[in-house]
Amino acid sequence: MKKWVFAVLFALAILLPCSGYAQDGKFVLLASTIGPIDAGIVGALEKGFEQETGIRVRHVGAGTGAALKMAEGGQFDLVLVHAKALEEKFVQGGFGTQRVPLMYNDFVIVGPAADPAGIRGMKTAAEALKTIAAKGVTFITRGDQSGTHVAELDLWVKSGVKPAGPWYVTYEKGSTGNVPTLLFTDEKQAYTVIDRATQLSVRNKIKLAILVENEEAMLNFISLIPVNPAKFPRVNAAAAMQFVEWMTAPEKGQVIIRDFGKDQYGAPMFFPNSDAWRKKMGK
Repeated sequence: MKKWVFAVLFALAILLPCSGYAQDGKFVLLASTIGPIDAGIVGALEKGFEQETGIRVRHVGAGTGAALKMAEGGQFDLVLVHAKALEEKFVQGGFGTQRVPLMYNDFVIVGPAADPAGIRGMKTAAEALKTIAAKGVTFITRGDQSGTHVAELDLWVKSGVKPAGPWYVTYEKGSTGNVPTLLFTDEKQAYTVIDRATQLSVRNKIKLAILVENEEAMLNFISLIPVNPAKFPRVNAAAAMQFVEWMTAPEKGQVIIRDFGKDQYGAPMFFPNSDAWRKKMGK
């Protein structure tokens, strides 16, 4: 993430709790990865929770790596992120109390409809990425240590290829999120790894097609991590946990997640994944 972007986000993290919202138990500040914000699910969950409890939740969006870094300052009550290794490091460092499963969707590989790399319908992302590298066709990466970037790098590891060269292009504004990255990829008629919710949200604005999908290795799990009140006594731990419990409850937040996007896109953008939901569904 560029230094000026991080500085702005960090300033917001400091100023928001001190603005019109006193630390009176009626306010939660969330550091969230950008994709679910752009998709609209974060706002829907915040709205539903506030209507039921009167507790306001406000978010600051950043890539997963940056969101966790900001939360290490103790200015947030809760984080919503999607990069297991980074999440575990955050908890092990004492900054968060636990990883709480919330929801998932999946990543897809998109590219030009003409598919010059010839990857359409390949069974695995690893095979597709290896082919893209071998043919040297343009691939766009966020390159910002966001959850999407980390997931992309994991897929490259599985392919056995270390991506480098003029064909592997880092989008200089990748830290602004998946939507700008996908629009840039479309402009360049290149390939990229992106989450399905982002693709659905802008599908009428782009010409890129989904070429590789439906692989277990491309599942995108999204977690909640309460910030540790033992390390940061000022955090609103009680309200944050109330929000966590509401979002993970099968009859509350999980239902919103289950149905979100169906009316507009004809398919859900995310799938419920809390422990309570899986237990209810017998999974």
